[in-house]
Parts: sequence; structure tokens; C-alpha cells
Amino acid sequence: MGMKNKLAAALLAIFLGDFGAHKFYLGKPGTGLIYLLFFWTGIPAVIGVIEGIIYLLSSEEDFQRKYSKRY
Repeated sequence: MGMKNKLAAALLAIFLGDFGAHKFYLGKPGTGLIYLLFFWTGIPAVIGVIEGIIYLLSSEEDFQRKYSKRY
């Protein structure tokens, strides 16, 4: 699986978070599917923006520890 790009995950969360794109990218397809099923409510979009900001504010080390399989 390897290391994940923090900026890519953040941009996916902010711009495509309502469809769960960032969750699929981070290897969490189950959560991504839930976002996709409920995109019409707008709630996943709001959560996606919040998660994107959290990704950007986290240190590279913390992000990799949480989302990479190799770290």
C-alpha cells in the first residue's frame, strides 16, 4: 500500500469529500461507500471539508502513522 500523500488526501476531502474520494484513497472503502450513499444529504461534504483541514494541519509523521501501512 505504501505512504499516502497528505496534500492529495486533503484536496480529495475538500473537493470530493461528499463522494468519499479521500476515504477510498486512504484505503477505507467501507467508510467511502457510506459517504457515497449519503452524499445527497450534504453532510459528507461538510465532514470532508473538516477532515481535509485536519489532514492539512496534522504533521506529516502523524498523518503517515495513521494512514500508511508501512510507517
